[in-house]
Amino acid sequence: MKIALIIENSQAAKSSVIQDALTSVAEPFGHEVHHYGMYTPEDSAQMTYVMNGLLAGILLNSKAADFVITGCGTGMGSMLACNSMPGVFCGLVIDPTDAFLFSQINDGNCMSMPYAKGFGWAAELNLQDCYRKIFENEGGAGYPKERAEIMRTNRNILKDLKSAACNDMLTVLKNVDQDLLRATIAGEKFAEYFYANSQDEAINAYLKSL
Repeated sequence: MKIALIIENSQAAKSSVIQDALTSVAEPFGHEVHHYGMYTPEDSAQMTYVMNGLLAGILLNSKAADFVITGCGTGMGSMLACNSMPGVFCGLVIDPTDAFLFSQINDGNCMSMPYAKGFGWAAELNLQDCYRKIFENEGGAGYPKERAEIMRTNRNILKDLKSAACNDMLTVLKNVDQDLLRATIAGEKFAEYFYANSQDEAINAYLKSL
């Protein structure tokens, strides 16, 4: 699995802590972690939580990433921005129980975490435990198990609803403020990671045209 990590500007100082916690859990499971920034508060490419959502939409719809991990001060802004994108199903994960239930019930492709609220002593241990609960089991198995089938049915209904309610990603990219889009893909490693992994030539071509 290709996992994308996106950090916004208010929490960029914690970037290395978050990345280390994620890679320490994800890589032993055989997953790749691509850190799309921010890396430090001084990065020239400054990401807001709104841009987190737009970038998550680009990565997931192009299949450059299979799963996105992001967040902000409370995790709520990034979650809302991500869920505004077609094909993105983002959960707010605060503790390992949230992570487990989101994985087993909702089987989403994106999670948003609070990196300021409640981020205190041993916060990196909570991060590791949350990531482990996301990745150690196959998603969508259901909890409780006897409700797995109805949960699967509801997930498919939600996907259909979102498809009906949202434009496709290429249309979103063409309609969104183009300065915002340029800033969103301005990270120093975006081109390195994205174009090597994206499977959508139309999205690739449009982004390169910018």
